[in-house]
Amino acid sequence: MSSHGASFQTLFKQPKSAWAVAFACIVAFMGIGLVDPILPAIAEKLNATPSQVSLLFTSYMVMTGITMLVTGWVSSRIGPKPTLLFGLLAIIVFAFMGGMSNSVTEIVWYRAGWGLGNAFFISTALAVIVSVASGGTAGAIVLYEAAIGLGMSVGPLLGGLLGGISWRGPFFGVSVLMAIAFLAVFVLLNEVPAPKRRSSISDPLRALTHRGLFTLAATALLYNYGFFTLLAFSPFVLHMDEHSLGFVFFFWGVMLAITSVIIAPLLQRKYGSIPTLNMMLFLLAIVLAVMGFGVESQTTLVVAIVIAGAILGIINTVLTTAVMDVAPVERAVASSAYSFVRFSGGAIAPWLAGKLAEWYSPHVPFYAGAVAVIVSILVLAVGKKVLAHVN
Repeated sequence: MSSHGASFQTLFKQPKSAWAVAFACIVAFMGIGLVDPILPAIAEKLNATPSQVSLLFTSYMVMTGITMLVTGWVSSRIGPKPTLLFGLLAIIVFAFMGGMSNSVTEIVWYRAGWGLGNAFFISTALAVIVSVASGGTAGAIVLYEAAIGLGMSVGPLLGGLLGGISWRGPFFGVSVLMAIAFLAVFVLLNEVPAPKRRSSISDPLRALTHRGLFTLAATALLYNYGFFTLLAFSPFVLHMDEHSLGFVFFFWGVMLAITSVIIAPLLQRKYGSIPTLNMMLFLLAIVLAVMGFGVESQTTLVVAIVIAGAILGIINTVLTTAVMDVAPVERAVASSAYSFVRFSGGAIAPWLAGKLAEWYSPHVPFYAGAVAVIVSILVLAVGKKVLAHVN
């Protein structure tokens, strides 16, 4: 099957092992959005500024990105299933400890541990789903992106509900759900053979010397800057309670899930991956600019966030598919290399967005996000020749 041949029906024709990993992916990505509705509450309860609270995202993303460099090395030695289980166990422990914390500093450090577990899980999960799912690479990526979309849509809703009780609730909620995911993977996923060749720690860095993979990774870094500016900073300017924020980002995630599974493959088939990326990145830049211009309008921000969810779903699926197509190395190594670079954008954005708002005004973080996304389009243009074979 070509990279665009996955149909919507393929999503539901999967073995139980693929469903087990997909369920764990849902819970893993719930962990990103679950914290979103409680950021203002944490800032209020623990007397912290938005930039300080945003370090919850930064520490998580920094540790996730760095750890990506060694996940392939570990997985190729102990096997994919033990690697998945180790990652899930780490998330269970550190999410629980985050809920027990009494200061922002403690939570930031535990979120870093959470990010470590997340790195071992998500980098291995994509490779495992590709190897066990039906429908080829495209079908596996649709399943993976559907899990991401569902997790990121349900996460804020559950975070808002639990956060309405206590800001600690979402942390404990993730810990419990991850324990369920751990059991599902342990019981339902058969042993997945380790790669025939043991990868070295330097393999992901060497993979980035391939211009096609580096171009897409750099594009993702800049795109993720815009993505996480929206995700981490907008709760502070919406001025809503936990429940309302949960519903806003629930609809954002629903749009992300729908477009990643249904719309993205259609656009890829009709226009190709790179033209689709260019079009969607341009639209995302416009949405971020509108959010900057209309930052005082709650209605403008809510509508823009939901529209952005639709755009982000398409970009996520198309970028991931393109990386799997262009990579000259094993999928696990390609995933580690790509994720190492792209999570850097996610790490920088939350903290810098808060600082830009403190230094200048709430408008500036969104303008900066729009500029970063425009630069990502220029990166794609520069790498046009090395991506010419990407469908």
